Amino acid sequence: MQSVDQTRDWLLSQARPLHTSETVSLLDAAGCVLAADIVATLDVPPHDNSAMDGYAVRAADAANVLPVSQRIPAGSQPQPLATGSAARIFTGAPIPPDADAVVMQEQAELQDDGSVRFTAPVNAGQNIRRRGEDISSGQVVLQAGRRLSDADIGLAASIGVAALPVWRSLRVAVFFTGDELVEPGQPLTAGKIYNSNRYWLVPALRRLGCQVLDLGIVADTLDATRAALREAAASADVVMTCGGVSVGEEDHVKAAVEAEGELQLWKIAIKPGKPLASGRVGDADFIGLPGNPVSGFVTYAVLVRDFLRARMGEAVQAWPQARQLPAAFEWNKPDARREEFLRVQLREQDGQLVVNRYPNQGSGVLTSCAWADALVRLQPGQRVAPGDMVAVYPL
Repeated sequence: MQSVDQTRDWLLSQARPLHTSETVSLLDAAGCVLAADIVATLDVPPHDNSAMDGYAVRAADAANVLPVSQRIPAGSQPQPLATGSAARIFTGAPIPPDADAVVMQEQAELQDDGSVRFTAPVNAGQNIRRRGEDISSGQVVLQAGRRLSDADIGLAASIGVAALPVWRSLRVAVFFTGDELVEPGQPLTAGKIYNSNRYWLVPALRRLGCQVLDLGIVADTLDATRAALREAAASADVVMTCGGVSVGEEDHVKAAVEAEGELQLWKIAIKPGKPLASGRVGDADFIGLPGNPVSGFVTYAVLVRDFLRARMGEAVQAWPQARQLPAAFEWNKPDARREEFLRVQLREQDGQLVVNRYPNQGSGVLTSCAWADALVRLQPGQRVAPGDMVAVYPL
C-alpha cells in the first residue's frame, strides 16, 4: 500500500493550476484565490499621524504652559506648529510640521485662558504613528496564490485597490454510485440507505469556493457510469465520485474511468479509507472517494481538499504543523500496516486542553465526523495511553 505522505505528494504534483483569471470587486473577492501579486503604490499611513486624541507639541516646550494655536481633526491639513504652542489634535490627524510628540488628553489640563499644561513628562516621538510604518510603497502586500481572507480585503482597500485579480472558481462535477442509495425525503425500503455522502461533499466543495455540478445518483451499471463520466468531464475541471472505486463485481467506476480516460487506483495505507481513485477523463481530473461515509470524509479532509486547493491556484504548503496535545483516551487496537486518523474533540480538563476520541471509530459511523473538531494521526502500530502526546490536526 502507498503511504499517506506519498499519496498527498503525488496528488499535489498533479494539480494543474487554473489558467483563467478574472477581476472582481473587493466585496466579491473574499474566499477567492489571488492570481497576481498586489503591490502598494503608497505608504500606509501616508503621513505621520496622531495615535490618539490629545495635543501635538515640541517635546522641548512641554514643561511650560502652552497656548493652543490650532485645532487639527482627522482629514485636515495642519499648519506648521507655532513656536512655543500646542495644537489640539485628534486620532489619525496629520502631525503638524515642527511638532515631535503627542500628549494624550488625559495628561493635559486646560487653563482658564485656554492654554494647556501637561501632567506627565513628554518624550519626542511619543504617540506618533510614522509614515509607512505599516506598508511601504513598492511592498508586496498580498502574494499570488493566497486565499483571500476578510482582513486581506481590508488590507487591499487600505492601499486604494478597488478590485483584485483572482482565479476563476474551480468547476467540480460530482455523482454518487450505488443502487442501494436513496435521497433523503424518499421512502426507505428494504436494503436501501440514504445518500449521506452527497450532503457533506457538495457543501464542502462549495465552502472551498468550487462551482459544483451535482449529477446525483447514477445507476450501478458500467454504461450509466461511463455516460455520467463523459457528461461530467465535458463541463468540469475535476470529476469526483463517491463509491464504486473498489474491485468488486458491482463497482463500475474503475472500469468506466479506464474506458473513458486513464486511472491510477491506489490502496493507501490509511484508516479509515484505503481505496482512492485518481486519474483523468478528457481534460478533467478524476477523484474517486470511497463510498463508506467516514472513509470518504477523512480521505477528502486528509488528501483531496489540498489537491483541490492547489488546483484552484492556491499556494499549498507541506503538511501543517501538527499540534501536540495530551490524549484523554486509550487506544489499544492499532492497525499494524496503516496510519489511523481518529475523530476526536478538543476539550478542557483541569485547566488543560486535552483530546478525547469518539467511542466508535467505524468507517460507517458518520456521527463521529459530526461530533469531531479534529483528527489525531497515528502511525502504524501506534498505541495510545491517557496522557500520551498525540498529533492533532483541526478539521
